[in-house]
Amino acid sequence: MAYQKLQVSNGLAVIPSNSVRIPNPDTEVLAGNGDFSTAGELSDTGIDFKTTVQVGDIVYNTAAKKAYYVSSIVSSTNIGLSPSDAGTAADAYVIYREATNGCILFVGGAGNIGIQLAQKNGTVNIKSILFKGIAAGAFLPIQSLRVSITDTTATDIVALW
Repeated sequence: MAYQKLQVSNGLAVIPSNSVRIPNPDTEVLAGNGDFSTAGELSDTGIDFKTTVQVGDIVYNTAAKKAYYVSSIVSSTNIGLSPSDAGTAADAYVIYREATNGCILFVGGAGNIGIQLAQKNGTVNIKSILFKGIAAGAFLPIQSLRVSITDTTATDIVALW
């Protein structure tokens, strides 16, 4: 009997979001601890954002489990974030370049998952597709771009490339 063999070389814990795609960990730009307490802004005095970050990059606040796009470079120590919500003053973060290709998903905790799929021709499928009743320990070998926070009840999701 034949079986599918998944060959992956990298992975990232998924932070579900209704607007932000899953970043590829190979595109990490920088990591640090910053201040998310002002809505729509990340401040870090130890980084020069003007020389390292671009509008459209993805910020994973790994402490608060929130994902953002960089919407503007405010100054060398401040960047604008979208969606605009406030966090706490000392959260760990990682910044990645925007994801350009899909990933497969591993589901650690059972539930439903809303997924935005990549299209064959490289375009984005605007709608999310709801996968119901995914078992714990399951792989979803489909090209996923984003996991919706609204539709997702599954936990411990890992993106694999």
